[in-house]
Amino acid sequence: MHTLICGSMAYDTIMVFQDQFKKHILPEKIHILNVAFLVPEMRREYGGCAGNIAYNLSLLGGKPLIMATVGDDFGPYAMRMDKLCLSRQHIRHVPDSFTGQAFITTDLDDNQITAFHPGAMSFSEQNHVDDAKGVTLGIVSPDGREGMLQHACEFREAGIPWVFDPGQGMPMFGGDELLTFVERADYVTVNDYEAQLLQDKTGRKIEELAKSTRAVIITRGGEGSTIYADGKEIVIPCAKPTALLDPTGCGDAYRAGLLHGIQQGWDWETTGRLASLLGTLKIASRGGQNHTPNRDELKAQFQQHFGFSVPL
Repeated sequence: MHTLICGSMAYDTIMVFQDQFKKHILPEKIHILNVAFLVPEMRREYGGCAGNIAYNLSLLGGKPLIMATVGDDFGPYAMRMDKLCLSRQHIRHVPDSFTGQAFITTDLDDNQITAFHPGAMSFSEQNHVDDAKGVTLGIVSPDGREGMLQHACEFREAGIPWVFDPGQGMPMFGGDELLTFVERADYVTVNDYEAQLLQDKTGRKIEELAKSTRAVIITRGGEGSTIYADGKEIVIPCAKPTALLDPTGCGDAYRAGLLHGIQQGWDWETTGRLASLLGTLKIASRGGQNHTPNRDELKAQFQQHFGFSVPL
């Protein structure tokens, strides 16, 4: 049971601004915005939505396959994947390009300002879903625009259930295109900001959009998450983190939990809580792929936070 993860592979350059953005961005001067933030902390991490989701899914014992396009600088990431036993079979090298690059500045309130260079992602349509074998679930995460459109169609044509995860790629699409994504997808997952943007662009309320798919999942940071499925609104609590170090990749960790629960056929209450736990574990470490719980530790922490066991 392989899960095919279509999305970005990227290097994340993460910087920490030791103050709050809101103190330095004047609303009345937004039309002439010109600000600079001193960031004495900086590090480079392995990231990208597909890379982060696959990393977390592998922690759960899942079988992720990454479908992505990368550039000439992918060598260090490739070595890391080999060390983690993550397949590179469906990662395509695009000559004379960079691997995706995210430049993320985080303030003390965990707000983020991100600049992203897509690089080889712009050629993601060169990959095709039917090239991957043994796939029983898929996800279309932020990637090149044409690739996201194409992979959505290919999952539908292949009869493979899939998750639509527009993320920061949502501004690339108009309301009609987003409606088509939702209607073709089996599941839709967004954060609370993206949920509002999705409603604004499509002119449809979340409850109405949920009728077109099996479930719509909305993450709300420290306030937990909400799953709209089977005509119900299921509230998922947030597990209490041991530390709040870095929100980068928390959403991707949550999505890995969703994918695992869907693959296992679990109910939404259990699936949502596993997803929440992964997001909580991620925020307590820096970078998107540096938390390292094993399955026994995950089972123990799930029991501790939620009062019942999960069959990992």
